Amino acid sequence: MRAARSLAVVLKALIVLLLLPLCAGAQEAEPEGYRMEHYRGPVPESLSGATVIGPEAAYELWTAGGVGFIDVLPQAPKPANLPEGTIWRDKPRLSIPGAIWLPNVGYGALAPQTDGYFRAGLSAATGGDTAHPVLFFCLEECWMSWNAAKRALEYGYSHVYWLPEGTDGWAFYDYPLEQVVPREPQPR
Repeated sequence: MRAARSLAVVLKALIVLLLLPLCAGAQEAEPEGYRMEHYRGPVPESLSGATVIGPEAAYELWTAGGVGFIDVLPQAPKPANLPEGTIWRDKPRLSIPGAIWLPNVGYGALAPQTDGYFRAGLSAATGGDTAHPVLFFCLEECWMSWNAAKRALEYGYSHVYWLPEGTDGWAFYDYPLEQVVPREPQPR
């Protein structure tokens, strides 16, 4: 009887150990290319060539200045088939103060127009200096910021930070937020 109980305890412990990674929100492995779909979900813990930071470190960089903060949250376009006279209001975006909002640049594949928009926005944020530090963010568990940071590395930017928690993590620490508008010209 005692041996059966011991075996049951061992089996339960083994089951818990096997299921633990599934329950702990296991991170995605870093893919070789860009994430091409399902942009909301667990993200990797790393981005080769970039420095991954949390909200507290991002706040320190923000306070010190000298880093270009790039918000890449997508923005839904105005529907083409709205009835005449319909009022369209973009959803307000609360972001890190001073950040440049470059919507739609975090998709896995970019149209040439969006690629040019992204490059121009990065150049504006860095004064055209690819050694100038840049920090990418979106929302928590958003592949858009991972894709955008990876693309900036491929463009030759050498000091790239990635904030996987995005504005969700920033707001959790009660750091300031302000309403931002997309940098013009906005790709559609």
